[in-house]
Amino acid sequence: MIVRYLFAALLAGILAGVVITPVQSWKTTPLILAAETYETGEGGGHDHAASLPSLVSPAHAHAEGAPAAEGFDAARVSGTLLANLVIGAAFSLLLLGASLLLGHPITAANGALWGLAGFAVLSLAPALGLPPELPAMPAADLEARQLWWLATVALSAGGLYLLAFQASTAARLLGLALLLVPHLVGAPHPAEIASPVPATLAAEFAVASLGLSVLFWVLVGAFAGLILDRDRRALPRPA
Repeated sequence: MIVRYLFAALLAGILAGVVITPVQSWKTTPLILAAETYETGEGGGHDHAASLPSLVSPAHAHAEGAPAAEGFDAARVSGTLLANLVIGAAFSLLLLGASLLLGHPITAANGALWGLAGFAVLSLAPALGLPPELPAMPAADLEARQLWWLATVALSAGGLYLLAFQASTAARLLGLALLLVPHLVGAPHPAEIASPVPATLAAEFAVASLGLSVLFWVLVGAFAGLILDRDRRALPRPA
């Protein structure tokens, strides 16, 4: 049974990664290429490849070191596709793990909702304090950002669980408080906010990145629900 679930989760993540890659190449890759032209030879912005927020957003899943040339770049697209396959599988396994832990199965009817929940916890909540960043943009200390990101994800997951699965008023008020705490504390930000990247480009990237992320999560949840439902129907019924 576990093997079936794992296979379904991996297949759902791979399908979502394949679907999202051309959308990403159309919407966010050109913005990344434009921002890379503002980077100095020393990489003057920040270590965006090592940032935790980048690991859960497909917008940064591009081939590092690929030339910023116009037109089709096979190396960049193949690198992006490979990264999206891995990220999609990870998203799907996270949703499956949460589903099994909570005892609420992912189905074709609720798969997209599971995807939205994953997006809310792992992408949207952290992005409210640390929006998706382009190369050459200033950033606070990496360790401080990672710690805030991890705390935000943990508190958001707990808050969403209380709001969605607990009926008492006290539990839901606690859930709301957990959602608000990291944003009341505030995310770490650099002392110097000047950036060579135009504000309009940064804003466009943040919006496009979040839009891409919600689509990715919804695809993962929907594919997982469809595959798991089909798998359940294929199982022999007890006599």
